[in-house]
Amino acid sequence: MTKQQAKFSIGEVIHHRIFDYRGVIIDVDPEFQGTDEWYDEVARSRPPKDKPWYHVLVHNARHQTYVAERNLEVDNENEPINHPFVSAVFSEFRDGIYTRKDKSN
Repeated sequence: MTKQQAKFSIGEVIHHRIFDYRGVIIDVDPEFQGTDEWYDEVARSRPPKDKPWYHVLVHNARHQTYVAERNLEVDNENEPINHPFVSAVFSEFRDGIYTRKDKSN
């Protein structure tokens, strides 16, 4: 199997098609990296494991999710995400995209 190019990138604000929430992507896996047990329990729509999956901070929540690419779409609100960890990961929000903080010390 060949790995597919991710449609979304870190800092992009997305909308979950099924669960109707907004969030910001903080990491991208080229394919599913969870356990079979987690997939069987949580991924009820059975999205493909060989396509990109995303770590997402959920708007107006304190948790993050792990989401298959096929369940995400572009968010058109162009508004920032309200999450307690946004400022730990990103330095600014401009034109609908977050900029990662510089990791150098």
